[in-house]
Amino acid sequence: MTAPRKRRGTDAAPSEQAARTVRCPACGGPSRYAADNAYRPFCSERCKMFDLGAWASESFRVETPPGGDEDSLPIEPLQ
Repeated sequence: MTAPRKRRGTDAAPSEQAARTVRCPACGGPSRYAADNAYRPFCSERCKMFDLGAWASESFRVETPPGGDEDSLPIEPLQ
């Protein structure tokens, strides 16, 4: 019988694992996705604050279907 296979990278502590480089959601530039990056997933404080400002000014929205009325939605009781 064979031993169970270990998943790669699971035996090291999260702070010891290799950092990944991802795209910054604000500027699209490279961003280090690691525990020591205080701004992750953003590349900098500027990009993090830019994104926060967009949320605060309601630039990001969840659209409802045309003609959708909030009052016509069914109300489900909490359990």
